[in-house]
This record gives sequence, structure tokens and C-alpha cells, in this order.
Amino acid sequence: MGLKKGDFIDLELTGMAYGGKAIAKVDGFTVFVDKAVPLDRVKARIIKKKKSFAEATAVEIIEPSPDRTVPPCEYSGYCGGCKWQFLNYDRQLYYKQQHVKEALEHIGLLKDILVHPVIASESIFGYRNKMEFSCSDKEWVLPLNFIPGEKTAGFALGLHVPGTFDKVLDIKACLLQPEKGNLILNDVKNFIKNSDIPVYGLRSHEGFWRFLMLRNSAAYGKWMVNIITSAEEKSIVEPLSDLLVEKYSDVVSVINNITSSKAGIAVGEYENILAGSSYIKDKLGAFEFEISANSFFQTNTKGAQILYNKVKEFAQLSGKQTVIDLYSGTGTIPIFLSADASEITGIEISESAVSDAKNNCIINGISNCTFITGDIKNSLSKIEKKPDVIIIDPPRVGMHKDVVKQVVDIASERIVYVSCNPATLARDLFVLKDYYDVMEVQPVDMFPHTFHIESVARLEKKHF
Repeated sequence: MGLKKGDFIDLELTGMAYGGKAIAKVDGFTVFVDKAVPLDRVKARIIKKKKSFAEATAVEIIEPSPDRTVPPCEYSGYCGGCKWQFLNYDRQLYYKQQHVKEALEHIGLLKDILVHPVIASESIFGYRNKMEFSCSDKEWVLPLNFIPGEKTAGFALGLHVPGTFDKVLDIKACLLQPEKGNLILNDVKNFIKNSDIPVYGLRSHEGFWRFLMLRNSAAYGKWMVNIITSAEEKSIVEPLSDLLVEKYSDVVSVINNITSSKAGIAVGEYENILAGSSYIKDKLGAFEFEISANSFFQTNTKGAQILYNKVKEFAQLSGKQTVIDLYSGTGTIPIFLSADASEITGIEISESAVSDAKNNCIINGISNCTFITGDIKNSLSKIEKKPDVIIIDPPRVGMHKDVVKQVVDIASERIVYVSCNPATLARDLFVLKDYYDVMEVQPVDMFPHTFHIESVARLEKKHF
């Protein structure tokens, strides 16, 4: 194959790979193309060449695919927040279902598994209840707006360019959050610009303003504003807090997280409450949850309710079963299932998450959920009573191999596996398939305009 880095080539796209890139074949050689969709004909530039494949980016749409649509966001194609806005939503759902099927077949070696059509998100814009925006002392200018010889702007508050840690787009609005969030974003941006206090340099690691995190409650319409800075300077951040609380009656929490860490993570070493409460409240079904600045909560509230209803359906609880929930986080799944089980035990490595889980049980008057703090591969053996059902909701990397072995040894009658990564779902099911039948898989779209997909798998124990 004569392709080399920097070459321009006309391509016809025939498929979509997990990760969001379209696929083209050149004399049998695979090229993964960014900013393209199947049935596009594009001019692409090769940006990487390997022995078995190449990567390219579309620089011109010669003939658009019938599946292509005009993205409403001006940053589409440049921002890392969502990469599929130019693909019709129905086709997004189709390719997500295909990605789950392909992972099960090629990685899990599981043939003819029932993978249901993806359950769509109720909203495809304005659905995120949490957004993190990064500060930078240099704005990455959109190519369309670039003027040769003009210096890069000296400030940005926005989202990262994909695959970079130091390129931040200074955005006016993100369509994935409710509109009120964009008003708050721009007020914070103007305050920082006029403060004459330096923003944090992502290369120099010097400066004060670091991140802005916004949380909102889908149930109550309330907002938390979390301002992350490199040092504690109340005289600087309190006027910003006062401005927001005075202007927005639904901003009920303003927090200042402080971190001196160089890591690009919007979590403080400690925090101060500048106004209101240390948390906001949201609901999943009949249950209410207190969400603090750094606690985990599914970012699509309505989508999470759909997901957990599917977990509940697949668990087939009658009120008499004992349940173990692995990677239980802040207790959302145990609490959601609590009325249908005899007792539920959650295992979670994060002490703060377990503390939140216990508090959420108190808030909802739940007494049949208990939580163990610890690494699952060491803590699972402490469970004395064999569970009827195991719920597994691991991080993207899936289960540790020692945990998979212990799950097999426990031999509960049913497993419900909740996955945010088809590849690791398939890898874990490959090990479990000798002991369990994979009865069905239900993908649930929690992240419109991205390639990410949640799935719920129902496994039933084999009886030899």
C-alpha cells in the first residue's frame, strides 16, 4: 500500500468503527477517517500510517452521505465534547447497537446473542446534568477564525480539542447542557477576564483560575457552581459567588475547590462553601439523592432512570432475594432496587462514595442496604451469604480478572452486568460464558452525539 503520512486521498466511507471514526477500504487496506460518516465521499489527509491500517481526517466533503445532518453547534468537529452531531440521531443509535453486537462476536466470541435496538435518550441536547470547563492562558483558535500573524488569545474557558491537554476552545455555549448553564458560563468567563488575576497555564502550571464545574438538578431545576482554583483566596472568589447568587435564584450552591496538583482533574484537595449548601438534590424514580461537588452521579438523569429500570427488569426480583452490587458507587442501584429485594450489599473502593451511599439510604428511609468499603477482589470473599443475584457495574476497564474468578465461584443464579464499554463487557462475558448463558443485552443511549453506549446484559447460570 503506497499511502504515507500527509497524503491526500479521495475515499468512500463504508462503515463506522467504535470510537467514532468512519471506515474506508483502499485495495483492502483499512483507513479510519475522522469527521466522516458512512456513505460520505470525502477528500481526506492521512495523519498516521501503520502496517495494517491508516488514520485520516476528512478535509472536504465531496458528496455527503444521506445520513449526514447539519450540526447546530459551531464547534462541531473541533471540540471533544461530542463528535457525532453531523450524524442523524437514528443512525447514531444503529451504529451503537452494531458496536455492541460486533464486540460480543469478535471479542467475546458470543454468536447470535439477542442485542435489542438501542433505547434512545429522551433528550438529545440539554441532557447533561454536569459539565466541566477548563481555563487556559491560551485560546486555541478555530481554523475558520485564524488570522495569520495574529497572536493566540490570552484566555480561554471552555472544552479541550480532542486528544490534547493544552488546547482549549473558548466556547460561548455547550448545547449538551441546559441553557441556564451557558448563561452562568459566560458570567463566570467575564468575571475572570475582568479580575486581572491570571488563569492557569496548562504548560507553565502557574496561575489561579483552573476549572469551572456546573451541576444541575433535572428534578428541581437547581444549580451548583463549583469554581476550582490553585490556591485559597476568598477575597477573589467571593465576589463571583455573590454575583451568581444575586443574579440566579436557582443557583443554590457555590463551592470553591482548591488544588495545587498539576494533574488536569477538576477535583480539589479540599473545598470551601461560598454560598448556599454543599450539595444539590436530584431524583431517580421515587428516590432522592444529595449530590456534592465531587460525588458521582450519572450525567444523564432521565437516561439513568431508563437504565436502572432495565436493571430492575433483568434482575427479576420478587422481594425475597439477596443481592450483591459490585462497584456500587454512591448507592444509586442498590437504593433503586431496595423495595424489590430482601437485602442488598454494595461493595465500593471509594470511602467518600460509600459515605454518600449510606447518607442516601438515610435520606430515603432505606434499611435493607449495607455497604462494604474496599477493593472488590479482596472484599468479595467477606460475603458469607451466597447472593441470588449479582449486579456488576464496573468502570470502563471492566472487572479485574480475580473478581471475574470470584464471581464464577460464587455461582449465583443470575447476573446483571451494566457496562459503559462494549469491549470490556465482551471480554468479561468471554470468561463467564462457560458458566452462564447470555440471554439478552439492552443498549441504552445516555450520551447522544458521542459514540459512547451503556448496555445491560442478563446472564443466567448454566445447570449441567
